[in-house]
Amino acid sequence: MQEGSYIWIWPQQQYGAVNNRTDRIFLTILVLAAILLFIIDLGEAPLTSQEISVSVVASKISQIGTIGYSTSDSVLTPHLIHWLVALAYFLGGNNEWTTRLPAAILTSFSVPLLYCIARETFRIRAIAIYSSFIYLTILPVVCYGRLAISDGIFTTMLMVLILSVLRSRRDLRYCLGIGICLGMICLTKGLLAILLTFIMVMVFLFWDTPRILISSYLWLGIFIGLLPSLTWYICQLVEHNHWSGDWGNQTQPPWYYCVELIKWTWPWLVFLPQTIRAIWENRNFSWAKLTMVWGGVYLLMISLVKFKLTWYLFPVYPSLALALGFYLTTIEDWTSFFSYPRIWVISFAILSLVASGASIYLGLTIPGTTELQVVLGTAAITMILAAILAQKQDRQFLPILVWGSYISLLLLVRSHHWIW
Repeated sequence: MQEGSYIWIWPQQQYGAVNNRTDRIFLTILVLAAILLFIIDLGEAPLTSQEISVSVVASKISQIGTIGYSTSDSVLTPHLIHWLVALAYFLGGNNEWTTRLPAAILTSFSVPLLYCIARETFRIRAIAIYSSFIYLTILPVVCYGRLAISDGIFTTMLMVLILSVLRSRRDLRYCLGIGICLGMICLTKGLLAILLTFIMVMVFLFWDTPRILISSYLWLGIFIGLLPSLTWYICQLVEHNHWSGDWGNQTQPPWYYCVELIKWTWPWLVFLPQTIRAIWENRNFSWAKLTMVWGGVYLLMISLVKFKLTWYLFPVYPSLALALGFYLTTIEDWTSFFSYPRIWVISFAILSLVASGASIYLGLTIPGTTELQVVLGTAAITMILAAILAQKQDRQFLPILVWGSYISLLLLVRSHHWIW
């Protein structure tokens, strides 16, 4: 392997054992990069309709000074996001910034959590770094993670749960963390989310480490973790004498989430076919089982649910980033005898043309879109540089994609166009 092939890590530590000091450095970098992207200019854009609903409930909780507030039409609605926003209102006043801050902060911690999951799954630090930065530069992750909705918080809780599952394979005491996370997910997204999460965890454990399923630590941890949340739901039932909830009417076809993945995961979607092949070829390894269950089984389950919203896809993005991180790290090991697929160069060139064309179109037809034109221009430059470097078989096209995507997203959230 050529020395210096990664521009962000020391070459001698690319395949070394876990170095706690080095990992802390990278975790700090990831936390700072994520917090910057998630909270910068957070209060500049107006609240969406979903955020207004959260704000109304949080305001009432803040006014009456109790977390027990609920109405008869929201018995099944989990209130963790409302409690957090109410606390933010108490500390910082009622405004757009404090409405979004709790969810944005908690979602930003999902980035270093993915690093920890990757380090637990793989022994190669480069995979963890690639996975974390790919996840951080997926457009819906940033845009929906900045909103005052519970899906970003749910994803963070889910990643803590998965980390606990992985570590419980060598220390059963981490099973307690599984139960606690299930309880927090129940208070974050409700009963349907905990059912889907429970099925996903059971499928992975049955496939990868079935001995844990007969461990008393696991079921004791689940009981202890779920007890508070189930008690809360029972109290709601007793108070209102019926179960009800606003499930909405956003019905979509079963392939809706697949279309959303295709629409919003560029440029990383370029590598998806080869990544899927790599997962299948390594399907006997734990990391492949994890990505197939986390991404595939979870995606299948939410696709079968009639009620669909685009941000319900949020928990799938970390598994996608984890798989992509593995595949992109293998690219670093390619020798001069292997050439990059021609389709990569063509795809980056097309993305550059699309971004350039969109920027020119906005400049000619829609006034007041200068900031968005700059974002599209930055993305176009990133894509064309990646295309040129890939054509020259230069491995630095991957760091260019990462940093160019990050800068483009940073410019996007500085504008008022990051909500759509």
